[in-house]
Formats: sequence, structure tokens, C-alpha cells
Amino acid sequence: MSEPITFSVALHNETATAQLMADLALLIGPGDVITLTGDLGAGKTAAARSLIRYLAGDEELEVPSPTFTLVQGYELPPFPVLHADLYRVEDGSELEEIGLSPLPDATLLLIEWPERAPSAMPEDRIDIALTHRPALGSNARAADVTGHGRCAAQVARLKALREFLDASGYMDATRRRMAGDASTRSYARLLREGETVILMNFPQRPDGAALYNGKSYSAAVHLAENVRPFVAIAEGLRAQGISAPAIHHSDLDHGFLITEDFGSEGVIEGDPPRPIAERYEAATDVLATLHGKTLPATLPLADQTYAIPVFDTEALLVEIGLMPEWYLPDRNAPLSDEARSEFFTMWRELLVKPLSAPKTWVIRDYHSPNLIWLEDRTGIERVGVIDFQDTVLGPQSYDVVSLLQDARIDVPETVELTLLSRYIKARRAQDTGFDAAGFAELYAIMSAQRNTRLLGTFARLNRRDGKPHYLRHQPRIWTYLQRSLAHPALGTLRAWYLANVPPPQA
Repeated sequence: MSEPITFSVALHNETATAQLMADLALLIGPGDVITLTGDLGAGKTAAARSLIRYLAGDEELEVPSPTFTLVQGYELPPFPVLHADLYRVEDGSELEEIGLSPLPDATLLLIEWPERAPSAMPEDRIDIALTHRPALGSNARAADVTGHGRCAAQVARLKALREFLDASGYMDATRRRMAGDASTRSYARLLREGETVILMNFPQRPDGAALYNGKSYSAAVHLAENVRPFVAIAEGLRAQGISAPAIHHSDLDHGFLITEDFGSEGVIEGDPPRPIAERYEAATDVLATLHGKTLPATLPLADQTYAIPVFDTEALLVEIGLMPEWYLPDRNAPLSDEARSEFFTMWRELLVKPLSAPKTWVIRDYHSPNLIWLEDRTGIERVGVIDFQDTVLGPQSYDVVSLLQDARIDVPETVELTLLSRYIKARRAQDTGFDAAGFAELYAIMSAQRNTRLLGTFARLNRRDGKPHYLRHQPRIWTYLQRSLAHPALGTLRAWYLANVPPPQA
């Protein structure tokens, strides 16, 4: 058991309380327990209200004190929250009646007056003890923030974050929550004197189970373990004329960045969303420009260098292995040992060509959620690129597939083919020896690889991580997969999939 960690914060007014709770919100999640202690009127409900409103993204949200209801629930965008007040509880046995024994899973718990039922409080928790400090002002408080058990690390991280914001000059900035993604990263907008920047929290990726030749999944497929690759790749892209966010302040050891804010103007429109032609054309041109260059395999990073990992055969096979590992069992179609062997043998042979082709920087998730339209810029600089920390050295066709077969929106086949022709035309203008037919084959192979992996990834996000909304993308992924399997070079694979891989549920 970790020793508790405590640090103190002077809260001169309600704004300071809101800032502290917003910073805490960046580092917590469902399953965490925050207890609020202090005398009557110490500000426990005000602190809880600030946290709930921040997570809701609504400064006017009605957040009543749960003194009489005992428990108040909120279905907020990131996760559910329960706000409890135990002042009228006589002992811990009463918690079962109000739904707090056992403590619910997958929910953030805010508990005032935890001392009324101390035996029911978990060992892993964050306690915020609030006291009046009239010497600092009529509304001033002091907050002693203590992390118990595994939460000691969260409180240590909160202290480091506050020190980073202070050193960067953003401690007094207004915080605005931003939606996260499927990763452990979290973000906030910081508003100060008319300026807006992005605060990124990029914790060290925890090591998963060593299931893939002694490596975790993230290590086996070369996913970024910390913030350092993001910084190196950002500067590398900017050096090549690509609009990646400028990094204003960084704490590489703790994984905190303050970066340029590109805004939220995307490259899609409508409901259901569809590509905006001009913006997808520019995004295609970004790739054609980048792929026409000879790019370095190592990049400067602080006082050292960063070697971009190679997207090798084993990494690609681990990725597609998510289909038999997660997708096929979900569809009640597990493979026999013989069929599994056939699957990997076919893929190992298919990957020889793309991995023998010229390599480039593969951004990996180069698609609509990660492309921001910058109207005030020109040419390819109008496309702002984010989420590139997992960049590897690999086939040029991979990111073209990511863009033109977007996993999250429907790209009509006519649009896909028009943009693929645009890319090929641009490459041939750079190099008259560019092999268009050969590239089309590599495009089909990497499309099959990526979409095979995505079927498994989305099944895993549902079953392992409790994120069922990703399943709605599987029919689209299946459609893209069928397009790629139609290529003559994939005839053997197409026949195997037809015999062994059922389509997703509608």
C-alpha cells in the first residue's frame, strides 16, 4: 500500500476552487472516489458542484446539495457521477439503502461527510479537506488534498500539473473541458486574456499483459508509451510544412503539454456526416506531399533523439490478430488451430510487398476526427493534423487508406476512387516512375489489414473496455473490407474470409 500523499492549495475565491476541481477532473475517471471533509459551510458542496459542472461542460447546470436526497445522480458526457451527503447517516449500515453499499462501479463518487461511515470508505480514494481561511478573504478556503492507496499517484500528478500550470503562467486561466478519445489522454482548453491554448495530459501508458511474444499489445504494435513521441513528431511534421500544433510549454517527465489550439472546424459536414470535397482534397494533398519526400528515421527531442519505430511484420500481424482474438468469438465463429494457422500464413505472405516498398512516416490515425480545417492558412497548411504520437515507418498506402476509408464516417466509393486518383496523379507529377498499379495493390492490401484490425479493435473496446458505441462502426468497416478484398491480388484471402468470417451485426 502506497503512503498517502498530501499537498495544500489556497483557494482565495470560487474561481480558484473551480480551477482546482477542473485540474482534478483531468486526472480522474469512473470508479474513483473523492471524499470531501470540513465543517458546515466549509465549501464541500461548492467544490463538488464545480467538478460536476466542469464534467458536464455547463456552468449553469443545477447541482443541488444532496443533504435531503442523500444521493444525487448525474449522467454526464464522460461518465456517470454520484454526489452523496452522509451528514444524516447514522452508520455505514444505512449506505445499502441509498445505493452506496457496495460502492457502484464505473461511476465517479463524490462523498461529503465521509466520516459518518468511515468503515465504508475505500482504501483507494482522494480526500479534499476544506477549512476557512478568513485571513485570506471572507470567502477564502484552504484545501488539503490527500491521495490514499493507488490514488496517491493521482494526487502527486495533480500537484505536478498545478506546478506546471503555474510555471507556464496559466494557473489563473479559465478551464474548459474537451472530449477525450479512446486513449488514456485527456484535454482541456485554457482561456487567458483572449488567448486559447490546449492543455494535454498524457500519462505514461501502463504496461499491459505480456501476451504477444513477451510484450504488451501497445509495445508489440509500437504505440506511444509517453508524451515524448508526440513532441518529436509534432516538430518533425512542422519542419516538413505540415500544420501540427506548436508546443508552447512542456513537462516531458510528467507528460503535460500546452499547445496551439487549432479550434474545432472539421473536414466533414451534415448528418450523417460526409466528406467536404475541398477539405478532403487538401488532406489527400498533404499525404502526397509528405510521401514524395525523403524523411528522416530519427528526430531531435530535447537534448536527445527519437527513433521512429518500424511498422514491421510482427506488429502488423499482432494488429490483425485482434480479429480472431476478439471479433470472431463475438460472432460465434472461433477458429480452429488449422484455420488460425492458415490466417496468419496468408497474411505473412501478403505483407511482403507493402513492407518491401519505400517507407514513409505512417501517422496511423489520419482520418476525420484528427484533421482540423484552418481556413486562414493556404495550401496543405489548411489541414491541421493532431493525434500523431503513434507514427511509425511503414507503407505509404497506409495513411491513404486511413483517410479514404474513414472508420467513423461513410466515404462513398466514388469519392474514395476520385481522391485515390488525385493522390496517384500528384505522386506521378513528383516522380514519373511512380507505379500506379503497384500502389493500388498495396492500397488494397493495407486496406484489408487495417479494416481487419479495426473489426477486432472495436469488438475489444466493447467487451473489454465497456465502450459499446464503437460497435456501430463495424458495418462500415465491413463495407470497406469487402471493397479491398475485391482486388485480384487478394483472391485467396477473399475466399478464406468468405468461409470463416461472418459479417457484423447490423
